[in-house]
Order: sequence, then C-alpha cells, then structure tokens
Amino acid sequence: MTVDVETSIVIARPRSEVAAYAANPANAPDWYVNITSVEWKTAPPAQIGSQIAFVARFLGRRMAYTYEIAELVPDAKLVMRTSEGPFPMETTYMWEDAPNGATRMTLRNRGNPSGFSALAAPVIAAAMKRANSTDRKALKTRLEDNGRPEYR
Repeated sequence: MTVDVETSIVIARPRSEVAAYAANPANAPDWYVNITSVEWKTAPPAQIGSQIAFVARFLGRRMAYTYEIAELVPDAKLVMRTSEGPFPMETTYMWEDAPNGATRMTLRNRGNPSGFSALAAPVIAAAMKRANSTDRKALKTRLEDNGRPEYR
C-alpha cells in the first residue's frame, strides 16, 4: 500500500523567504516536530545530488535515513528521496504566491512501505498527516511571528 500525504498552509511571508528557510535542511529541527538532528553528507548549500542525513522519532521509534535532493527549482519546488530502510520516502515542498504577498506551501510525503511497515501503512499515513499539520503550524509561527528568522 502506498502512503501519500499532502498538506498545505498559507504563510504571510514572501515566497522567497519561505522557500529559502524551508528548503534549507539545517533548519528542519527548528520546525519539524519529529526531526531531532540533521547532518550534511555533502557540502552545503542544497543542490541536486546533495545528501543529508536525518534522525527522527516517529511513532515512538528512532529512525535514521539519508535524503538525496532529486529536484530543486529555487523558490518553487524541492524534491528529496531516500531509498533505504523499510519505508523509502519522497518528500516534496512546493511554494506558490498567495494573495497579499503571502506564500502557499504544500508538503507531500509519499512512499511504499515494506514488511511490517506495509501492514501499518494506514496508521503511518494518519500519524504523518498529524505531524505534518503540527510542522506546518510551527513553520508558519516561526516565519510570521519572528519576522525574518536567523538563517543557517
């Protein structure tokens, strides 16, 4: 069973600011509830082929995985993929202009779990949707309430 979760939010900041902050993997622990650490495996900045190792806690388990940037269109789209582990994933960020100088950010996570993860796919999808909602709200708060955040 494929897991495919897509959520979006409007952030009252210019698209270039939202994309610059969200597309920088080093900022992920600041707004992703489940990500505890990030380590660049290739030299920053993010570009096609960059590899970034993430450590996360999800459904009570520690998960370590490495994403590779597969597509990067500045201020428009970022696609990262991992093929390791029991749950290969693809994460896509998209940024579009919204009214009044705001930005609509869409976050999509999809993958094909195998083994036990395949049996738990509906639970995983529901947990991902909840986590994505929390993450989007944290990003919105960080960017809107703090103005221009410190970029790494």
